[in-house]
Amino acid sequence: MRVLVIRCGALGDLVYSTSVIDAIKLEFGEKAIIDFVCTPSTASLFEKDYRVNKVFLLKHKKLPIWLSSQKKAIIKASNETQYDILINLEFGKQFKSLVEKIHAKKKVGALIQNINIPKNITHSVEIIKYLYKDIVKQEVLDKSYPRLIGSNLNEVKQKFNLPQKYLIISPSNSHQKRKKINYRAWENDKWIELIKILSKEIKVVIIGGKNEKDFFEKLKPYPNNVIELVGKTSLADLISVIDGAVGLVSTDTGTAHISSAVNTPVFTLIGPTPANQTGPYKTPFNKVYIITKNLACSPCYKTEVMKKCNDNICMKQISVKEVYDTIKKANLW
Repeated sequence: MRVLVIRCGALGDLVYSTSVIDAIKLEFGEKAIIDFVCTPSTASLFEKDYRVNKVFLLKHKKLPIWLSSQKKAIIKASNETQYDILINLEFGKQFKSLVEKIHAKKKVGALIQNINIPKNITHSVEIIKYLYKDIVKQEVLDKSYPRLIGSNLNEVKQKFNLPQKYLIISPSNSHQKRKKINYRAWENDKWIELIKILSKEIKVVIIGGKNEKDFFEKLKPYPNNVIELVGKTSLADLISVIDGAVGLVSTDTGTAHISSAVNTPVFTLIGPTPANQTGPYKTPFNKVYIITKNLACSPCYKTEVMKKCNDNICMKQISVKEVYDTIKKANLW
């Protein structure tokens, strides 16, 4: 059994889609071969994942096939050895020609079937599961959750000199460099205060990407009981760093989704985005704490309300005490 999955969104989108991996393995057996099509920026999510056979990179999604060497490579591979199943998790019309040209005995998902998502299905993970539900039994679907496999945990802890217990702070998000208001952001002075308070009780690890170092300079100097790993980890190492933590604190961003997928307790500050749709996904095996003010104007993401908002009050009104108290009540250390 050979299966090809197409998912070319941001990091969180790819994390969500990993529920399909265990679904395929449970339905068709451990020998089922799974390939993925995803973006170069997220592909290393599968670097240490033995469940994924091959990753095809697709950087320029809108390029027509005749101009895209990457799309041609995907089609060629399917011609040489036909896939048993193609699962398309992308709704964008730019994927239609690629989906049509890929050779597979069966094709399911967006742009293939008439998809009418029931109103009671709201979270992105549940929507993804709905797209491939026809190829697995319901009992398998019910047991399929996002799950990640990173580097060897003991080796990662030794590599970065991590203690037995540590709490991760992930203060950045993918919108940091936008010129307009970063509506998902919490104020820098509050992050500084929270880091200072928490570092008096437990070792704090700060994580972020290589291209975010300018943002993190604004949070310095860090207290003595802080380990900074900004730009120092591969994605595979980052998965394990998060896996080994007692908890992770963040806004609505990719690291929150990684945390929920490795069953590390996650505390997510959410304002404009709908937590029940795009927040960390709750399963029987993890703990997700949503910290939000539930204002009348929230959620407002990608609406006229957000466009007219000049103050970002839904995030500003979340206090340091509120976040600290939520973390302490979880009894992580």
